[in-house]
Amino acid sequence: MIWLILGSLIPSMAVAAVAALVVRRRAERWGLIDRPGHRKVHSKPVATGGGLAIWLGIVAPLAVGQAVLAILMATGPEATGWLPGFIAPHLPGLMEQSVKLWTLLAGGTVLLILGLIDDRRGLSWKTRLGVQTAVAVVMVAMGWRLSLFLDMPWLTGPLSVLWIVGLVNSFNMLDNMDGLSAGVAAIACAMLATVMLMAPDPVGDQPQLFVGGFLLVLVGALLGFLWHNRPPARLFMGDGGSYLIGYLVAMATLTATFAGHSVPRHAVLAPLCVLAVPLYDTITVVFIRLRSGRSPFVGDTSHFSHRLVELGMTKTQAVLTIYLATGTCGLGALLLRRVDAVGAGIILLLVGCVLVLVGILETVGRRGNGKGE
Repeated sequence: MIWLILGSLIPSMAVAAVAALVVRRRAERWGLIDRPGHRKVHSKPVATGGGLAIWLGIVAPLAVGQAVLAILMATGPEATGWLPGFIAPHLPGLMEQSVKLWTLLAGGTVLLILGLIDDRRGLSWKTRLGVQTAVAVVMVAMGWRLSLFLDMPWLTGPLSVLWIVGLVNSFNMLDNMDGLSAGVAAIACAMLATVMLMAPDPVGDQPQLFVGGFLLVLVGALLGFLWHNRPPARLFMGDGGSYLIGYLVAMATLTATFAGHSVPRHAVLAPLCVLAVPLYDTITVVFIRLRSGRSPFVGDTSHFSHRLVELGMTKTQAVLTIYLATGTCGLGALLLRRVDAVGAGIILLLVGCVLVLVGILETVGRRGNGKGE
């Protein structure tokens, strides 16, 4: 298993880190510069378009892997003797998943391009939301959807579209401080990958190498980008990067099998534990904006991270606090398969308590500073 982990992480990390350096040097020529002002928290121009580096960190290693896989399958069994024993039996299955993989990445590429155009020229929220919804609808129509053990396509279809679009915008909203969105995404993907590799597919009783490996590739690309995005950031991922990340995380959760047969049904709640913090940020920000009579689609400084800074934290402390909250909530996902319904209820209650505790502290802090709303 260590070969799968290292083979997924290291190439994508290296490619993303090098690609990010190239983007930084060419960003001004490409018109991908984020300048300070209005609600921006940075004080000098910073290169954006880091989503290109993340995309390349994912696509390039997978393309090389696809080529090697095709050669191995064409050559025959004698060419697979050097592979770790647990991988060779899965090669035919990986080949069958290839079309699914590149279809998934095609949707992410569309959203990356949408975000790059928005970063460079600016697009209305209606255009952005329209394209995001269109991509989500196409993916759901092609078979990616929440099952929830319900034979109700009229319900699970729209919920799946909402899940994809919601996570695309959650990670976009979370991208408001150096290292925040990419770091939270890396933690979430690492948690989900652990779930995939620790527990077998409830149907085939085999480790979910396809989804687990894909998530590890995404973790590697994010870590490579984070080298340039750590405080003080020298490169932002931009809307293209946040759209891509949110989309890929959503699609990975729809591709994975979390429950079924011998695995209790409540294990399907694992993504909610892992993604509790991004979802909390989105829901609270939308609520604050609507309560203040503002559009939920117009950016401001009412995000979770900004509210932590209001409590007296530095930006770095706020980011690290959100990392810790993400990891704490995500740990519950690792236990859901191993507990009964009562245990699952306790895990969800603990996740809820973490979020409520954060909310109470935020409220007290804002009132103490005379900024309560």
